[in-house]
Amino acid sequence: MYANPVAYVFSCIFVIFAHSAMLVNIWFNGNFSEPRDIAILGAAVIILDIAYFVFILFFKQMSYVLDFLLVLILNMSVIFQSCFICKFNFKHYITCIVCLAASKCGYILCKNHKILQDKKKYIYGGIGFLLLLVLVVYFAKHDMWIRIGSFTLQPSEFIKPLFVLACATSIADQQKKHKILCFSVVYENIALFGLMAAICLVQVKSHDYGSLPTFISIYCVGFILRICYPKAKFSKKKLIAVIAVIVVFLIIGLKYAPEYVQHRLHVDIWSDKTGDGYQQSQALIAIANGGWFGVGPGKGFLSNIFAYDNDIVFATVSEEWGLLYALMMVLTIIIITAIPLFNPTRSYYHATMSSCICAAFIVQMALNIFGSCNLIPFTGVTIPFISSGGSSLLVSGFMTGMLMAGQSPVFNVANNPKSKSKPKKQEQAVPAWRWKE
Repeated sequence: MYANPVAYVFSCIFVIFAHSAMLVNIWFNGNFSEPRDIAILGAAVIILDIAYFVFILFFKQMSYVLDFLLVLILNMSVIFQSCFICKFNFKHYITCIVCLAASKCGYILCKNHKILQDKKKYIYGGIGFLLLLVLVVYFAKHDMWIRIGSFTLQPSEFIKPLFVLACATSIADQQKKHKILCFSVVYENIALFGLMAAICLVQVKSHDYGSLPTFISIYCVGFILRICYPKAKFSKKKLIAVIAVIVVFLIIGLKYAPEYVQHRLHVDIWSDKTGDGYQQSQALIAIANGGWFGVGPGKGFLSNIFAYDNDIVFATVSEEWGLLYALMMVLTIIIITAIPLFNPTRSYYHATMSSCICAAFIVQMALNIFGSCNLIPFTGVTIPFISSGGSSLLVSGFMTGMLMAGQSPVFNVANNPKSKSKPKKQEQAVPAWRWKE
């Protein structure tokens, strides 16, 4: 798209048109008591659209597709969250702006894999610090969040992008094998397995079981890409051994899980509609009540249920906007994760990074939606970009920036200061021919 300004302009028009259509729906079918509130919401959304369209032009990228999809889904989120409370949700709006800024930070920090490769120890150190912080917060306050005024931060969320980077930076060491007993092993793989075990232990200790599948998906995708790395020569017996260890851990986890977790695995929500099945039963009733086109923005009853704006947000959107809008929302997130398939990355490092991020987004979204629909036990995780919550939005934005880095990577060309030859440029952009649209 960088080489095609026409596509850029039409993408801008499409995003503004999509948001305008939602705002028109609110005007005719919404439950806002004051027209002024709709005007404020509309002005805020359109201004953010235009401001971001101008802002991204300062970043020389091979493709802006992810930028357009990101601002599309975030302003959809602003509209949804504002309709839930029938007035402009300023707090969520500010969080979405921070999310957009975080995406550019992720793009700048992750586009050059050589720099991150040299900073690997800081990545591991950051994960260790955050794990320690999770334990300190939990044992000090019996809580998983750090509260700053009306904002809350969940330290475990910030482990996700660092864990993705740990998996991606391990690729370069796959040919550095060492003999231990009868196995040829890579120390980096042992370190990552230990890191995964530490994350699982901390999450279990802090009773944050809902995030475990997301971390496991990141590790599994990174593991598969490591054994598929050219000339890695990963033997079948090692693969069988690793699978056996994972199965043993799953069995132990299910057997010794706390009583309330085991109860969720077998609860009948319709026979316990006032207890553990309350949220899921109300969510299913709301989805059925909304039908395909919804009862109208701000007219649903699910906004009176606890965690309507994060844990069961799919059901809340389905009730007020209809299943059609909810599926469009899901499809937008799926397209974001599918972009690396349309524009393949140019290095194995960026491919691993992008694959791990996409796995995390898909698993997290599936846990929320399937939990709300009672297809799996209720986990209480958020939908990326849609649910309220500062940590979730900030991390989702940063990880989207990492996906952008995979679309427009750069590779360092080292200069020799003693050389008399003409100095080369410090960074060379990847050729744009694969990204022209």
